[in-house]
Amino acid sequence: MFVDLTESSAFGKLRRPLDGLEWHPLVDHLADVAAVFEALCSCRSIRRSLEAAAERALEVRDTARLAALVFLHDFGKANAGFQAKRWLDSERPRGRLTAGHGAEAIALLNAAGHDEEAEALLLRLPILEICTWGGVETLDSLLRASTAHHGRPLTDAPDWFNARVHWIARDDYDPAAQLSRIAAALQCFLPDAFLDGGLPLPDAPRFAHYFAGLVQLADWLGSDTRFFPFSELGEDRLATSRERARAAVRTIGLDATPYRQPLVRTLPSFSDVFDTSAPYPSQAAMAKDGLGPVIVLEAETGSGKTEAALWRYFHLFARSEVDSLYFALPTRVAASQAYRRVCDALARVWPSGGPVAVRALSGYAAADGETAQALPDFKVLWSDDPSDAEAGRRWAGESAKRFLAAPVAVGTVDQALLGTLQVKHAHLRHALAARSLLVIDEVHASDAYMGVLIEQLIAAQTALGGHTLLLSATLGAAARARYLAAGTRKPLQLPTLARASALPYPAISDNSVLRATSGAQHEKQVAWHCEDAIDTPVRIAALALDAAAQGARVLVIRNTVPAAVATLAALEATTPEAGWLFRHAGIVTLHHSRFSREDRAPLDAAVEAQLGKGRPNGPLIVVGTQTLEQSLDLDADFLITDLCPMDVLLQRIGRLHRHRRPAEARPVAFREARVVVLTPAGGDLSPCLARPRHGLGRFHDGGGVYADVRILEASRRLIVTEPQVHIPADNRRLVESATHPEALHVIEAPGDPWAAHGQQIDGDTGARRASAKLGLLPLDTAFAELAFPLDVKLATRLGAADRVVNFDPPQPGPFGNLIRELPLRHHLLPAGLALDARPEAIMTEPGGFGFRLGTTHYRYSRVGLERVAQSDTPE
Repeated sequence: MFVDLTESSAFGKLRRPLDGLEWHPLVDHLADVAAVFEALCSCRSIRRSLEAAAERALEVRDTARLAALVFLHDFGKANAGFQAKRWLDSERPRGRLTAGHGAEAIALLNAAGHDEEAEALLLRLPILEICTWGGVETLDSLLRASTAHHGRPLTDAPDWFNARVHWIARDDYDPAAQLSRIAAALQCFLPDAFLDGGLPLPDAPRFAHYFAGLVQLADWLGSDTRFFPFSELGEDRLATSRERARAAVRTIGLDATPYRQPLVRTLPSFSDVFDTSAPYPSQAAMAKDGLGPVIVLEAETGSGKTEAALWRYFHLFARSEVDSLYFALPTRVAASQAYRRVCDALARVWPSGGPVAVRALSGYAAADGETAQALPDFKVLWSDDPSDAEAGRRWAGESAKRFLAAPVAVGTVDQALLGTLQVKHAHLRHALAARSLLVIDEVHASDAYMGVLIEQLIAAQTALGGHTLLLSATLGAAARARYLAAGTRKPLQLPTLARASALPYPAISDNSVLRATSGAQHEKQVAWHCEDAIDTPVRIAALALDAAAQGARVLVIRNTVPAAVATLAALEATTPEAGWLFRHAGIVTLHHSRFSREDRAPLDAAVEAQLGKGRPNGPLIVVGTQTLEQSLDLDADFLITDLCPMDVLLQRIGRLHRHRRPAEARPVAFREARVVVLTPAGGDLSPCLARPRHGLGRFHDGGGVYADVRILEASRRLIVTEPQVHIPADNRRLVESATHPEALHVIEAPGDPWAAHGQQIDGDTGARRASAKLGLLPLDTAFAELAFPLDVKLATRLGAADRVVNFDPPQPGPFGNLIRELPLRHHLLPAGLALDARPEAIMTEPGGFGFRLGTTHYRYSRVGLERVAQSDTPE
């Protein structure tokens, strides 16, 4: 039975079931949230970050005072306008004005000192005692951070003239009396906060920002009725809130103690965790405790960087230096691939049950290997219908905003980067990330805009005592220098081209030194040459078919989807043996980003089965785009690839002779790794300065697949002048020789088109970095002065917005799966498409289906999503 609602009482939470009204008293909700905050402060990594932000140790009295400010997070709900919501849709008089609670609380705070009535109301709270806890500006920021628990600073508060009506007694309800009840409950619940003496609460702006994130987390968890059901009649919630809070924090894995204790006693060996004979030196080095808080691991593709990162996490976790792991990847597909590997490692470390691992992908979330389906009212249906206790463990996987609260999460880098921008719930993500070892894989794939956000993320992690590990096979010196300098006062120092090229590779870097290491020790000699056939799919098909006829398994990577589709068409038209072409579900196809989510994962599995570690020998040709160059574990005998920047080219070469095989397992002509790099006619890239083709060149308004033609030309020249290279021994030199600023300036001549192009690219880079900086969360600004932009949509990636088209009912796809949604890149969308536009004229076709979106027709088939001319659509 729930507490009876009376007009003289205040509710904190309200429900309207069919049989009446249920409510949770306001003071009980305040106690629940304050208790969660206290429980969070007992978590080792959160305590560490609080003290790092405070720049001093925190006493029991400090924690109690912060919890008191959290207790007041919803004091604005005491206003009569908010309490009038209980009578909506009832037979009560309609003359009651309703209101929110955050802005009304800020209006009351703003009026204090200027209006006697407002000041008298505030004095109902223990505001005079609170004012002794620190400076006025400090307490103002902390209290505003507490009231901003719904995800953004409150800057649109009404003036007192308009707000006071909600703070006046109406009928039998008196806001002043309720504020007195809140004060009495607060002093009863947190008596240590009101002890005399003690140091002032920390005044660093970063402390208030971190505190804001913790309050958002505490409010979200303290409002979950699985852990904090509505109070029952006669319940003394002040006496039970702390026990409930400790149980909630422990259940969802924020308290890492239960999982840490077994590792403190015995951490399994690397061989046991990863089912291998011994770690590579680069992997073994991750167990060392002398490394700095920011580490860059550079090692060749296939050298086990994922395992190295996990090994780092296990050791930091066992040493209580982190409480969680967030493994960030550049794409959703890469994250899905890594999630399986992470789950396998966790199962070996904790065979009797370990921390929950969340696949942190919006709309594709999973925890414990089970998938989640969103339901109304922020609820979630898990695929295995778990018990309430099991579902509680998966709390972090039920909302994208909570992903970083997971003990272990694998997702895209975007989830972490949202904590660096002035967007809703940024402070929540900012606070949660600091608990983790933050691993950013394929960090070289970030453009100038994302690079600024990553620098901000690293700086925030470092300031809160957190740890960051960056992984790359091909990171240039300029990017490495920026990332390692983030969060330090050291000036950015870019080594010269000669010095950068001479640095050891593979290597482990931190803020103090770059150390040589070694990875898979799988040296390979690669013979490469340019073929001026990028515009000739028939010639490309002939090269692939000639290799397949000699028994090779061939990988063809084009820079754009249309080029890949054209290449497959040329292969189908000229192949003497259709069985040589890649198939999925018995259907000839290719691999790129324009496939549905339902088809993409099976396509990944099919590619790995036919071209991966356990693949058979014999002729095969797989055609695709950049989706084949990262995350998939592929091992081709022969590579045909469009020209691309050297760092990307080395990624692609990482899919060539990736695994050790007996010499006789590869065709005689391909026992040496061979690469054909496709270039324009005559090897002349100058036309790409004016107009991009095949992903080479800058769009007229900036951006492009590979926009900087200088890097492409530097890469082409290296291929022409060095017909053979050794991988990974030459990796460092090759990357620097094609990407270092000194190398690019060699290509430019004053006054020629190359110099003008370089100026355009440098201008684009500067503009992207400036754009990113404008949206950053200003952690050095006092919280009370913070205002998020309301009319600007900030994103983690710069560019036009893509769309996801939903089909209800789902449509039959080309491989036998039902298709519920399709991603549409922005350049495929019709101009002026309404935000709520839905697919129309849906029609089943042989091998797929067609539909119209706005005025544009599309087809989804075995070659993926295509935009088709209206004359080509079915009648």
